[in-house]
Amino acid sequence: MNLPNSLTVLRIFFVPVLVVILLRCEPNWAFWGLPVHFEVWGVLILLCAAATDAFDGYLARKQGKITTLGILLDPIADKLLISATFISLVDLGLIPAWMVVIIIGREFVVLGLRNIASAEGLIISASALGKTKMVLQVLAGSTVIWGARHAAVRPLATVLLWLVVLSAIASCIHYFLMFWKQVDSRVVQRRRTEMMIEQEKKTQDVFSR
Repeated sequence: MNLPNSLTVLRIFFVPVLVVILLRCEPNWAFWGLPVHFEVWGVLILLCAAATDAFDGYLARKQGKITTLGILLDPIADKLLISATFISLVDLGLIPAWMVVIIIGREFVVLGLRNIASAEGLIISASALGKTKMVLQVLAGSTVIWGARHAAVRPLATVLLWLVVLSAIASCIHYFLMFWKQVDSRVVQRRRTEMMIEQEKKTQDVFSR
């Protein structure tokens, strides 16, 4: 359990805290006469969680501490954070449910493709489009949370949500194309190997006679 993995675990612990704050719409306090409502806490927690996502990967690469645990937990933490945030916002009536279905559905599709590729001994690395999608998700989630009490930012939140949906669809297609290309190449290579082995067996049978 090194520092990068600890940051990943911390991101997972942020999830229930964020859900409770969003669904209860609390706390609503005042500090030195300034109101600090639940949307402030929600945005701060979401941004802090997103910051751990950026730092854990950076520290793991810089310190050479990329571990199997980190590779396993990092995407799980990301999906838990985004799924919990957007599902909570649907419950509050701030986001249409169909948008969240597309956003979360994309995560399941990509996770399934990666699992299949892993079973074939292949690795589908994160693309720039996928990373852009993550940034847009955090920005959209933060803007929607802030818009719960500030109507002026709701048009911006709508625009960001549409960008998230479009980037989710585009990145899903991109991952599928990468998956298909790698798997197709692996299948062709496997067939060639099987043909070579079969040919060698036939040659050995001929000489044995």
